[in-house]
Amino acid sequence: MRKTVMDLSTLSPPRGSRKNRKRVGRGEGSGHGGTACKGHKGQKARSGGTTAVGFEGGQMPLKRRLPKRGFANIFKKQYALVDVQQLCVFEAQSTVDPAALLKAGLVTNIYDGIKVLGDGEIDRPLVVKVHRYSQSAYNKITAAGGRVEEL
Repeated sequence: MRKTVMDLSTLSPPRGSRKNRKRVGRGEGSGHGGTACKGHKGQKARSGGTTAVGFEGGQMPLKRRLPKRGFANIFKKQYALVDVQQLCVFEAQSTVDPAALLKAGLVTNIYDGIKVLGDGEIDRPLVVKVHRYSQSAYNKITAAGGRVEEL
């Protein structure tokens, strides 16, 4: 009796696990001819017969039926935020300005300015030159012997 050796060339998927794809519109003998599985007439039976997302057949869409709330302030300023504890990457007595923060990777974009927030602690005196700062950040930086200048 001879042993069968299993290798990659003898492998095949189990019967019934792989289906042939449905080839529609290839004649009546295929079982998918005639209307090509699209039924009779109607928008979805036509070529290009798809609708936009949210389209409800001409009925007023839900997005337009619901009441709107609030507004978007077009004058809103967006600040890049930095916490006081993140400023510990700088040496004592160094100047922290937008260029230094970009170089250190603490901000990726300046947007409308940089704002320092008071989260965490700082243990070294720094000269911080930013566009905005919170009162707690100001207190912590000055308590550490540094100073804050507004651009």
